[in-house]
Amino acid sequence: MTQTANIGPSGSNAPLDAAATGRAQDRAALEKAAKGFEAIFTRQLMTAMRSAGENLGESIDGSSAVDQFQEMSDANTANSLANHGGGGLGIAQMMLKQLDKR
Repeated sequence: MTQTANIGPSGSNAPLDAAATGRAQDRAALEKAAKGFEAIFTRQLMTAMRSAGENLGESIDGSSAVDQFQEMSDANTANSLANHGGGGLGIAQMMLKQLDKR
């Protein structure tokens, strides 16, 4: 004869389900933060690369409108890479892998 343990009200597994839901929400929050970090890092990397190119005389126009558009374009590209682009640079995955060890 098999015995089962009923946990929570009316035989449900409510405490276990709540803990699993909490862990899933924590994991989702960590993933969002890691992807946000990767997007910021990528944006700063792109800005540094663009700045290095401008120091070599490769500036398109030098106007504030072009600079603002380039910043918005870099931000959009960085966010797309981090959130949709097949794992981006892999920084978010490495961070999550390291945090999962704890």
